[in-house]
Amino acid sequence: MKKPEISIIISTYNSEAWLEKVLWSYEAQVYKNFEIIIADDGSKQPTFDLINIIKPDVHYKIIHVWHEDNGFQKSQILNKAILACNADYILMSDGDCLAREDYVKVHMDYREKDYFLSGGYFMLPMSISEVIEKEDILSQKCFNLKWLKANGLKQSFKNNKLTSTGLKSKILNALTPTNASWNGHNASGWKADILKINGFDERMQYGGQDRELGERLFNLGIKSKQIRYSAICLHLDHPRGYKNQESINKNLAIRSTTKKEKRTWTDFGIVKES
Repeated sequence: MKKPEISIIISTYNSEAWLEKVLWSYEAQVYKNFEIIIADDGSKQPTFDLINIIKPDVHYKIIHVWHEDNGFQKSQILNKAILACNADYILMSDGDCLAREDYVKVHMDYREKDYFLSGGYFMLPMSISEVIEKEDILSQKCFNLKWLKANGLKQSFKNNKLTSTGLKSKILNALTPTNASWNGHNASGWKADILKINGFDERMQYGGQDRELGERLFNLGIKSKQIRYSAICLHLDHPRGYKNQESINKNLAIRSTTKKEKRTWTDFGIVKES
């Protein structure tokens, strides 16, 4: 097999129903030369079973990177997944984000030396998240605004994310007030740059660990491009039992130090202090 042009890291934890839908969305991609690295933060047997069942039915290679469940340790498993990537370019998303058929192509088309790409997501309510089936993903019906409205989607300016292409998407990318930050559900960059900053800070649990990685890339001199209206993913709804204020406050303090001291390297990343 030839070397993949891009490695796609998908994070997951005991969400095999959502992960299955996500993996089918990558089968529908128009750009094909990629591998999927599943960064698994300690899922039980059903996730292993799903991966074994789906592997023969998709065109891409799946590498399952797993460690034992020790609470919310997403930063740790993402660092292990980064090392498992075989491509020079890495796209990161989550096991609850369905990728539109041009999603990987957009990241490939916009990639550029000394830049990372910052995308967003379109949040679906639980009622729609549950009714989406394999056929809706492979046919791309679930990205169609009429189909979504027929299944209960309310009118909103955010719906423009699903209908904007070409010039319209470029204009909206330029006009959006949202910062072009590293967003763990939809961001891509060069593996060499991520290794230069030592990956994710493993002290950080839920809340902003992806942004902190992006802030160290900025400190390294890497710039960012906004593609939130071009690289489209649908975010399936789910409860967030791991969210807690103590973790968020701790992470904000680490981010503050990164910003104030213009840090590019974390001593708590891929390479550990001896």
